[in-house]
Amino acid sequence: MEEELKSFVKVWVSAIISVSYCYYIPSKIKSGVHRLLSVLPVCVLFLVLPLFFVFTIFSSTTAFCLSLLANFKLILFAFDKGPLLPLPTNLFRFICFTCLPIKLQKNPNSQNHPPKWVFFSKAAIFGVLLNVHNYKSLLPPILLICLYPLHLYLVLDVLLTIVNALLTIILGCDLEPHFNEPYLATSLQDFWGHRWNLMVPAIFRPGVYSPVSSVCQHQMRSDWARFMGCLTTFFVSGLIHELVYFYINRETPTWEVTWFFVLHGVCTAMEKAVKRKIRWSLSPMLSRLITVGFLVVTGDFLFFRQIERSNMLERRANEASLFIDFVKRKVFNFRL
Repeated sequence: MEEELKSFVKVWVSAIISVSYCYYIPSKIKSGVHRLLSVLPVCVLFLVLPLFFVFTIFSSTTAFCLSLLANFKLILFAFDKGPLLPLPTNLFRFICFTCLPIKLQKNPNSQNHPPKWVFFSKAAIFGVLLNVHNYKSLLPPILLICLYPLHLYLVLDVLLTIVNALLTIILGCDLEPHFNEPYLATSLQDFWGHRWNLMVPAIFRPGVYSPVSSVCQHQMRSDWARFMGCLTTFFVSGLIHELVYFYINRETPTWEVTWFFVLHGVCTAMEKAVKRKIRWSLSPMLSRLITVGFLVVTGDFLFFRQIERSNMLERRANEASLFIDFVKRKVFNFRL
């Protein structure tokens, strides 16, 4: 644990120094290819940094924050696009908005935030789930199918909500929420575009979907251009998730996750096309059941199988125990 924490400090000090360079040097270069070339060494470094960890919690967090989000933010920044513009007023804010999964909320009063009891209910359910994994062999298969997606959603939602709350106080500004009650999604388009991990679509729209659709419109009809933009966006998302899995497991990709996102890209594009052609809709309750059911079933077959095979959740539980023991020893020694 001590060596892992030393690596954590070294990696994030390197990230802060690199982002500081981007704030002072590339920001002074005219947007376009030249600014892109000036930030590419930092992007390459951010792809390497997660490899310095053994613990899954450190490698996955660093991969998500730096290899995925920070790299896309910096590439968009090179072309005067994305969440880093307008340029933050000081270096500290630039570092936070680049390295952390946060985005400035442009219309603070436009969204209705759920009541506090909803967050505490999710935290309580998450606490229960941490113990349920010890009794997986006793659970019926239908509950096991729901266990992994529920665990993933709750750990991300609870932790990122806490991060947002702390950084709102530190930075003194309103931040975009990461989730918008995804279990209430009435369609795949609603789920991926407006409810699930909202930081990612906010980056993928200007970074992948819009340029691909714009290029394809010169070669094909607009509806096919939108289809290609949607499919390419999901394909890129699949490749990035494969990369994150590689950082965690250090194993050859099985491409199951990529196929999961390709399948959802095709289905989302078809769903959008059908909505434009046919003005007919299901009841919200039935739409939610179909949408969530499709996500859970396809996720079980393609997305979560790697997590199950690698015992990722059990490994994280062991890492948490090691961290708690490490803190207890340090506190005990300090008192002595």
